[in-house]
Amino acid sequence: MVQIGVIMQLAGLGLLAAVAHVVLKQAGKEDMALLVTLGAVVIGFIIVLDEIAKLFNNIRTLFGL
Repeated sequence: MVQIGVIMQLAGLGLLAAVAHVVLKQAGKEDMALLVTLGAVVIGFIIVLDEIAKLFNNIRTLFGL
């Protein structure tokens, strides 16, 4: 079953990063805007990789490996 909490975390992270990117870009700080976006992508990947690790642990437990 899909965990809505994880999906909402990723959506919130994306929304926050988008708003921060627009604000920083309008302020003329394109470098910081890029770093904020890159940081959000890395955090998103970490969240997704954690969920994939949980999936593999569940499969390993299911098959007794």
